[in-house]
Amino acid sequence: MRIRQLLPSTLAGRDAVHRRGLGLAAVCTLLFLTFLDNTIVSVALGDIQQRLSAGVQSLQWVVNAYALTFASAMLLAGALGDRVGERKVMFSGAAVFCIGSVICAVAPDTSVLIAGRGVMGIGAAASEPGTLAMIRYLFPGRRERARATGVWAGVSGLALALGPVIGGIIVGLSSWRWIFWFNLAFGVAALAIAAIVVPETPRVPSRRIDLVGGLLGAGSLALLVFGVLRGELDGFGAAHVISLLVASVVVGLVFLWWQFHASEPLIPPQFLRMPAFVVPNIVAFATYFGTFAVFFFAALYLNIVVGFSGLRIALQFIPMMVIMIAASVLTGRWIGRTGARRPVVLGCGVFTLGLLLTDGALTRHPHYLPLAASLALAGLGIGITVVPTAFAAMSAVPVDRAGVASSAVNTSREIGAVVGTAVLGAIVNSALISHATSTLNALGWSKLKGFVTSAILNGGASLGGPLGQASPEIQKLVNALYDAFAEGLHIALVLSACLVLAAGVLAASVRGPRLAESEETALGHVHLPS
Repeated sequence: MRIRQLLPSTLAGRDAVHRRGLGLAAVCTLLFLTFLDNTIVSVALGDIQQRLSAGVQSLQWVVNAYALTFASAMLLAGALGDRVGERKVMFSGAAVFCIGSVICAVAPDTSVLIAGRGVMGIGAAASEPGTLAMIRYLFPGRRERARATGVWAGVSGLALALGPVIGGIIVGLSSWRWIFWFNLAFGVAALAIAAIVVPETPRVPSRRIDLVGGLLGAGSLALLVFGVLRGELDGFGAAHVISLLVASVVVGLVFLWWQFHASEPLIPPQFLRMPAFVVPNIVAFATYFGTFAVFFFAALYLNIVVGFSGLRIALQFIPMMVIMIAASVLTGRWIGRTGARRPVVLGCGVFTLGLLLTDGALTRHPHYLPLAASLALAGLGIGITVVPTAFAAMSAVPVDRAGVASSAVNTSREIGAVVGTAVLGAIVNSALISHATSTLNALGWSKLKGFVTSAILNGGASLGGPLGQASPEIQKLVNALYDAFAEGLHIALVLSACLVLAAGVLAASVRGPRLAESEETALGHVHLPS
């Protein structure tokens, strides 16, 4: 009799565990896809450039459109989830992400592709905050939630690391369009499973959404990136470029003022006065600024200048990815004993060294081992830095505001990616135009400056395509552009290294509170990095 009474509850318990496991797999798949698209496109840029005749500026927007909308909408989406329910917002965001993937997959030109990437970013911003919230509802117990959050953190780091690898394999076997069909297939599957096993979540209709703050923050960022990109084309001394950048600063200051005066701001103003909260956000910005210098420009250089295929680029990046993942996992254990400050400082130092060595290894004919080792060292620095950065921000705020702190750190990362790609792209384009102009003048072809400049910025021919075989003069021009790309990449990597090093020095100067030992703070509510 006793066995019969226990049997139904045992089966029910097993069914609950099974449903939780499926729910965790579903939300982690959505998380994986949203963070994967930060880097998966990087190794496909060469293929996109050739098939759609895209210029460097258009390629930057293929990356920036996703990161820009992702970063701009994340805080606002998190507030919306608190009001109407995280499950509803997460599902809606995932559906928008899938729609954006279809737009990208069938895009006939770069304009449609960029628009699709923007739609994907909005969907990612809406779905991503809900993935961690779902874990809290699926695993209410602290110990279970800690283990599930560990899986969540590993998946987010894995997505960042595997982006170039998966992208390279897909492009090597087919074309860049299949990257977005890949997103659609896994996104629909994850949505179908989540619809069955993920529970409804509570909502707080009385909580107001800081729509004004969200629009001001998004507007400031959009003006900044657009101003930098226009500066590449028209020069940073142009009146309209200066106006855009000044407007970005003004709107940003208004955003900060609003956060100090709004009744329910996106970011509580007391957080903005705390170095232990502000500095981790600065480190997050600098880390992703440097990370995308490697993922975007190094991969583009290897494809366009060196001539590596997408698959070859993926193989070149694999050691970096493995080291990055391993470092992230091990650092998570380390900070439990020492706190976040030491790993952040060490990680910034290692990342700086990796960036400088990568710069030295990226020659016209790079050898596999030196470049792989340099990239791996950079990956080690990234892996050591990104996890404790989030933990540092979490340990500086009360437990009930950990969600706001985590969203801020992730937004800082996305802003670093956007601004880094735009600023470093301006440097590369400036070098390309400068070298092209001097070479054209030397050849007596100064009248072609406008045409060549337009080709560099807006597309029309690859650097090493048929034009490079037309005549010795044209070949001289192409070689000059190769040298210019190398010079621009050198400046980009050195600038990134300086920024990361400065962030590390700043982190070393701030002694925040030791990381809380409780699962409630350290594991239950932390929004770990991508």
